[in-house]
Amino acid sequence: MDGFTRYAIFYAPPPGRLADFGAAWLGWDPRAGRRLAHPVLPGLPMPVAEITGTPRKYGFHGTLKPPFRLKPGFDVAELHNATEALASSLAPVLLDGLTLSQLDSFLALMPEGDTVQLALLAARIVETLDGFRAAPEEAELARRRAPGLTPRQEVLLQQWGYPYVMEEFRFHLTLSGPLLAEDAQEIAARLEPVVEPLLPRPFRIREICLFGEGQDGMFHHLHRYTLSG
Repeated sequence: MDGFTRYAIFYAPPPGRLADFGAAWLGWDPRAGRRLAHPVLPGLPMPVAEITGTPRKYGFHGTLKPPFRLKPGFDVAELHNATEALASSLAPVLLDGLTLSQLDSFLALMPEGDTVQLALLAARIVETLDGFRAAPEEAELARRRAPGLTPRQEVLLQQWGYPYVMEEFRFHLTLSGPLLAEDAQEIAARLEPVVEPLLPRPFRIREICLFGEGQDGMFHHLHRYTLSG
């Protein structure tokens, strides 16, 4: 697990039809560490490779603790052990399901139903593992601020290295980069009949995963931990 530039804690669907679709749709399998051919979906306003260019490097996932560099003096073995211990203290989360949605300007799978327990899970992960996070560099801070942040998001950026955590957290599994409104609607219409049969109802989060950004710039699946608290 050494040799990665950044690490993150993600939810990644367990092996199965949804995970297989997500890997093919994005064109990257983080478990195998290889690129995949995109599925053929007629009627799209642009190629799948163009639709998915922005999220491809991260793999099909839902962020729980955003990517971070390890603080000097720590190694990934310590991060792994801490994550394993944390997972053993966390209970699985049950939600009504997942649904294809538009979030801001991009498409994603988002949870249905009460997400309070999911938000608490993410907050616990962010806080507990934050001692491993190196302070963000100025270039990273500038990139986070570029879209424009609220005062509260700026506080979160300073405290946790990312502006969309804690009460700003919105769990999602990203399916596209930024899209024009008319393109997003057309892509969603073509994608929904393909994705709908794959979506779990209810949706259970029983595991969390450690991902690492490799020298190739792509995120790789390193370990899966069972929530057993």
